[in-house]
Amino acid sequence: MKELILISLLGIFVLALDVLQLRKLTLPAIVLGLLGLMACCALDWNRNEQPFLEYGGMLLFDNTSLAFTFVFSFLALLWFLITRDQFATDAKRSDLYALTLFSLCGAVIMASYSSLVTLFLGIEILSIPLYVLAASDKRSVRSNEAGFKYFFLGSLASAILLFGIALVYGATGSFDLATIAAAGQSNSSLISIGCLMMLAGFAFKISAAPFHMWAPDVYQGSPTVYTAFMSTVVKGAAFAGMFKLFAIAFNDFTESHRSVFVAMIVLTLLWANVVGMRQTNIKRLLAYSGISHAGFMLAFVMLGASSDPKWLIYYVLTYSIASMIAFVIVNYVESYHLGMEDQDGFKGLVKKNPTLAIAMTLSLLSMAGLPPLSGFMGKYIIIGQCMRADLIGLTIIMILTSVVAMFYYLRIIMLMFTPLENAGRIIPEKGQMWIIGIGSVLIIALFFGASIFEIIQW
Repeated sequence: MKELILISLLGIFVLALDVLQLRKLTLPAIVLGLLGLMACCALDWNRNEQPFLEYGGMLLFDNTSLAFTFVFSFLALLWFLITRDQFATDAKRSDLYALTLFSLCGAVIMASYSSLVTLFLGIEILSIPLYVLAASDKRSVRSNEAGFKYFFLGSLASAILLFGIALVYGATGSFDLATIAAAGQSNSSLISIGCLMMLAGFAFKISAAPFHMWAPDVYQGSPTVYTAFMSTVVKGAAFAGMFKLFAIAFNDFTESHRSVFVAMIVLTLLWANVVGMRQTNIKRLLAYSGISHAGFMLAFVMLGASSDPKWLIYYVLTYSIASMIAFVIVNYVESYHLGMEDQDGFKGLVKKNPTLAIAMTLSLLSMAGLPPLSGFMGKYIIIGQCMRADLIGLTIIMILTSVVAMFYYLRIIMLMFTPLENAGRIIPEKGQMWIIGIGSVLIIALFFGASIFEIIQW
């Protein structure tokens, strides 16, 4: 429980620093707060704390939720450090930082809920600040459009999700996950309809086809630094909540309706990679890349209780680091070319900044799933689990679409290493280069770090 209290107070404290004209302390306070949050996760390991039992115990901080919270805290810390130069002259940075922290608060709830009520609260606390952040560039028509589109479609998805929650409550008389899991043995049609509606609501949040239509437009229109946050922490939080729901409360539904998940995964993988090949805007291309990875992560949800959550956590971590580095480098290239987001802006990047070119190459190859990079190990694990579950057709689709995805990843890499005269220089702050370098090292280190996840038991 202290994790949720800490991140909530940190957001309020950041706003207080702005009121007291102590803005220089904002980032150090955030860094210390997030490090403290990670320390709390480590100290609470194996405690399985369930606060407020007298009120129904609607939160459960077990090892899985603590592991997700630790990963979200680490990714948020990486995001704050790697984007700090983007906010150096922004008078609204305290407000924007606070909104990001409140969204992180929603991510913590998504990882630790044990009731459908707290699930819905977590989703809304996660999402509402993002609607504001997506439209935070008031001078950009596309940013305003992205914020409106995200708000409108996000509200529709929340309504569908809430309708599904209402149907499940009507069939079981409870919001508690354990109670719903016991009642699910009855195979009530009302529960099945409610599950399908909740699946549709979550499919929007994770940008899985056919509910992915918002992602390319919102990713393109939003300020790139917030796109990086959406594609990492937010996507990971949605999968944390979805896994807990369908692996615990609706495990029977997940097993009996596996064909629904398989169809959604296949459609997501095919659509994302085929359409992704046609993209020339780099942010839209990375959006379709994220949709493709959502298909892989959805397979963990489909396997339900038979899949260890630590491997979903591993996939979220490895994908998020690569995606965050890629979007941050896109932001530097975009700023250098005065807002141009076309992939041709990456031409000759190795001349403009060799370090950024190497980091971007590692990120793209990791997302493509090439060894010895961590993205390969994530795909290898889920493909192996699908094979053991006798999902041979799905396994073949995963492998083939990964090969197709190589086309648009290699296209960007070839542009970066294309010779270009009078290329100029892109010179980020030295501190930012160190963070990008550390992230790039982690992309390689986590390939070998999978053995550490193998020995973790909870």
